[in-house]
Amino acid sequence: MTLTLADVTLTYPDGDGRLTALDRVSLDVPEGSLTAVVGPSGSGKSSLLAVAATLVTPDEGQVVVAGRETAGLGRAEKAALRRERIGIVFQQPNLLPSLTAVEQLQVMTHLSGGTTRGARGRALELLDAVGLADEAGRRPHQLSGGQRQRINIARALMNDPAVLLVDEPTSALDHERGAAVLDLLIALTRERSTATVLVTHDRTHLERTDRTVVMRDGRLTEAVPS
Repeated sequence: MTLTLADVTLTYPDGDGRLTALDRVSLDVPEGSLTAVVGPSGSGKSSLLAVAATLVTPDEGQVVVAGRETAGLGRAEKAALRRERIGIVFQQPNLLPSLTAVEQLQVMTHLSGGTTRGARGRALELLDAVGLADEAGRRPHQLSGGQRQRINIARALMNDPAVLLVDEPTSALDHERGAAVLDLLIALTRERSTATVLVTHDRTHLERTDRTVVMRDGRLTEAVPS
């Protein structure tokens, strides 16, 4: 399954007029591939993620998530689509301080209304996949920033999403830990066959992604290799 945006335009009210956040944006992300989106602040990167996540409805254009056209879906249907087919890695992990690493993942199954049978086993499997099997019983204050971000990634994969949307996952990490998180995202994208979009300011190591595109003034263009 893929993520497809076709000729998407998104505007917001701005005084007496409207501000264009996305200007006829088209993007196709095949399963098992990672596309990085770079660009300055205010260029439209966050708006692109919000549209792809079905959190914001565009003025025009088509958004298809895992083969499902999202136009015309109601609020409840979009929420269900996000729970079942979309994983979102936020810039800040926002882990619950009272829960252990494995519980952070288990609670996702509860929140989505799914069966909790086997949830702990799946959570432990994902913690192992992100290299944190030995930290399953630790709480956020006992973990490093890089470890908390890895839990954030594992949590987004808990419901086996087709599409993975990642917002600035390395912004609070040093160079070495940031590179490790990018390597992890690339590996998990291949292993889990997700269509992954990574929004980032950091262009370091992006040569390892499948594709890099540049967002500027609401428009998307191919990155020119350096």
